[in-house]
Amino acid sequence: MFNTEQMNVFTSTYLVPWSINLAAALLIFIVGKVVSNLLVSVLGKVLAKTKLDNILVEFIQTLVYALLLIFVIVAALDQLGVNTTSLIAVLGAAGLAIGLALQGSLQNFASGFMLLTARPFKTGDYIEAGNSAGVVEKISIFSTVLRSPDNKEVTIPNGAIYGHNIINYSTRETRRVDMVFGVSYGDDIRKVREIITGVLQSDERVLEEPAPTIVVGELNDSSVDFWVRPWVNTADYWPVKWDLTEKMKLAFDEQGVTIPFPQMDVHVDKAVSN
Repeated sequence: MFNTEQMNVFTSTYLVPWSINLAAALLIFIVGKVVSNLLVSVLGKVLAKTKLDNILVEFIQTLVYALLLIFVIVAALDQLGVNTTSLIAVLGAAGLAIGLALQGSLQNFASGFMLLTARPFKTGDYIEAGNSAGVVEKISIFSTVLRSPDNKEVTIPNGAIYGHNIINYSTRETRRVDMVFGVSYGDDIRKVREIITGVLQSDERVLEEPAPTIVVGELNDSSVDFWVRPWVNTADYWPVKWDLTEKMKLAFDEQGVTIPFPQMDVHVDKAVSN
């Protein structure tokens, strides 16, 4: 059993200082956490006024909060007398090991950061990237989710997107519809041009400016090819392309214009025997 003198020594030497350090550590942690939340909230309001994507803003807030909280915890442990120098070294070594093990994920993270910052596309855009095409459903820090035209969900790592070409079909207000119509060599190309012009003018979705292009683009083996390139609003691209293809065929049939099949004429010379 401790006598009164030993108890006083224990209290003054260990209990009181440890209690003070514990209270100070708790105070540091509580105040630090409150200040961290306040700083992150202010940072969120500042970033909200920029053009950064909400996903990126939330990620930056989470990252900053995590770093601040680590700083607060280290400060609290230091107040308790823990050797934080060794702890920081251990955390650094662990971070390096994790970074080496997750190189692919870090690449996707860096690419996701760049995609959310540069914003070459946004949710709802139809894009072609990472050997896939579809409507952008979700952009996260590690991957991007597309909805393919046949309603499949395609998840692409951001590293595979940012490191290659990105084609965004939705970013411009207008698009050009490129079509080719082949007619027979026996048809009057001036008449064909008039038919094509009439079909284009009958569709209100075809824009007057820029004016449609109608030219004889190529003389093929079996046909005279007209290159027809009207401009439409981006949202009307596929409906116009399909409708014009059908209307051109019907108009050619009504006017007696022939769309020839591929064919080859073979001439055989008979050998003349003596």
